Amino acid sequence: MGQPGAWGGVTAGLRVSRPVLVARLLELEAAGALTTAHVRAGAQVGGVNVRTVWRWLDAARTEGRVEHRPRARLELSDQMWEALAQAGGNVAALHRHLKAAGGEVPSLASLHRAVRRDLQAGRILPDRAVARREREEQQTRQALADLALAGPREAGAAKVAALRLPRLVPEATGSLQVGENGALAGVALPAGAQLVRTSLVRAVAEAVGQAMATQGAVCVFGNPGRGKTAAVRMALSEVPPGWKVTWVPVPVRPSVAGMRRAVFDALALAGRFPHTSALADAAVAGALGEARVLVVDEAQRLPVPCLEYLQSLWDHPGTRITLVLCGAGSERALSRLPQLASRVVAWQEVPRLTGAEVATVVTGFHPLWRTVPAPDLTWIDRSCAHGTFRTWAALTAHLQNALLATADASIDRALLRRLFQRVAPPL
Repeated sequence: MGQPGAWGGVTAGLRVSRPVLVARLLELEAAGALTTAHVRAGAQVGGVNVRTVWRWLDAARTEGRVEHRPRARLELSDQMWEALAQAGGNVAALHRHLKAAGGEVPSLASLHRAVRRDLQAGRILPDRAVARREREEQQTRQALADLALAGPREAGAAKVAALRLPRLVPEATGSLQVGENGALAGVALPAGAQLVRTSLVRAVAEAVGQAMATQGAVCVFGNPGRGKTAAVRMALSEVPPGWKVTWVPVPVRPSVAGMRRAVFDALALAGRFPHTSALADAAVAGALGEARVLVVDEAQRLPVPCLEYLQSLWDHPGTRITLVLCGAGSERALSRLPQLASRVVAWQEVPRLTGAEVATVVTGFHPLWRTVPAPDLTWIDRSCAHGTFRTWAALTAHLQNALLATADASIDRALLRRLFQRVAPPL
């Protein structure tokens, strides 16, 4: 690591990524101002040895590379984890299962490392009985969705018709233009941008549709900036007739009283907010008597009492709601209330964009990126965006401003490196 002492006090708490650090050091070198003091400071904020920083600079000069060399990483699919659970956590049994299935099989040592890595990162391996029960429950939920039945709330032909599985998934991949008319409220994008219907958006739409079919709940989770809210809004922009959608904002440091008021206001009920909780609950329950999707964004903020309040709305015999709980860490928040977690019929993770998806998605997102060669798009993603859609949107806005501010500006790596520093923490 970098040398301790006085440097440690100056740089305490600072951490900067390799691309941003190297870009800044190269700028200093080009100006003839680079010194060993800069390199030592860079080692401190980069969390590496001084010799490592010199190697980074050498790689940037000779190869034009400011990021790590891509390294293959073995990812275990959900089917592999299910097979591992059925084998009681025996990785060798999983290896034999994969060999029997045919195709390319990773080595036993690689499987051991991947399993150990994911378990250390918080992945939970259920026992065989739990895995079998979850698989049977999933099959039952899918069967109910296919049959379009009301499940545990069956109440006659009219209700069954209202709960018929919605067609939230478009027939073909496309994009939704967002312009001055606000085609999709609640999603802010740079001028000229389009929301792209990716395979992930279709997966979110399927999960929400299954939850609507069984009048259950769905949890949409994933790291910040990956497009969870946009995907849910796109899915719910095509709800069938008879359904209404209500977005409930989560207050800062929410309480049950605050959530009750938030739901009341989101439903746009007539009159003033009742002076007692009983009257307010009665008014909310009355409004939720029709088929409605209740979306709670930033659900990870909710403490257990607020989750219990949402569960009480779902459990009320007079309500007909589907809960959509969305947010980075919402799955962990739900784990604090198993009674509500057990009502979730679909857990939908929103992962980062893969390297294979980046070029297709960003060129569909904004026409500016169509002028950038595919290798440069891959370089941008590896150096700065890292598959995070929000970062791509910020880069798009900065790139638009840069091209408008300078008449002869062109999209090259020098310009992009400067923009990287605007969407990353300062050195």
